[in-house]
Amino acid sequence: MRLADKTAIVTGAGSGFGSGIARKFASEGARVIVADINAEAAAAIADEIDGIAVSANVASEDGVRAMAEAALAARGRIDILVNNAGVTHLPAAMEEVSEADFDRVMAVNCKSIYLAARIIVPQMKAQKSGSIVNIASTAGVSPRPRLNWYNASKGWVITATRAMAVELAPFGVRVNALNPVAGETPLLSSFMGEDTPEMRAKFLSTIPMGRFSTPEDMGNAACFLASDEASMITGVAMEVDGGRCI
Repeated sequence: MRLADKTAIVTGAGSGFGSGIARKFASEGARVIVADINAEAAAAIADEIDGIAVSANVASEDGVRAMAEAALAARGRIDILVNNAGVTHLPAAMEEVSEADFDRVMAVNCKSIYLAARIIVPQMKAQKSGSIVNIASTAGVSPRPRLNWYNASKGWVITATRAMAVELAPFGVRVNALNPVAGETPLLSSFMGEDTPEMRAKFLSTIPMGRFSTPEDMGNAACFLASDEASMITGVAMEVDGGRCI
């Protein structure tokens, strides 16, 4: 029970990597705030793990405040924050991505972390402890063509993670990131443009271990970084990618 008595917020936890992280955290003893823009999906995962469901748009201050208030009402503290919610644009030449798609990617992938910092970091600083895990991507390390602005948003997450880690270390708050490769999540077909056996084979050929990242992979890695076992680890961007970035 590595997360016993911890209160954790996981965004985008209604499906994909977020649901895997929420399940793992609950299995290790955490009380999980399951935040997702899809209220029904959040409720389903929360019911499964005895968590607390919050319907939240993490690109809005009201949404982030709602999930923080749910955690504080339940336990009076926030020990762990996983900024997992993310979106992408469809594969396209960089100049062909619409301004609306660009704004959406930056709002969900980047602004959400800024908003969470504004609202949740003061609580962690006051209690002099906390662990933040930002979900970045191998796309922020080894960019893929035609996903330019998604790549850029994940590079931003990696740099923001390091900057946050340096600033928050004196307050006992650790900040790390995970870089998954594509996985069996709702975003997979968007990354590929089309979900066909041929496109899957093409993607898998770039991963030395020959498989996608799974929600379980992400749950295990996030649990380690969030736990006290990683008490000396901050500012890292751990690749969970089967060798994709080698």
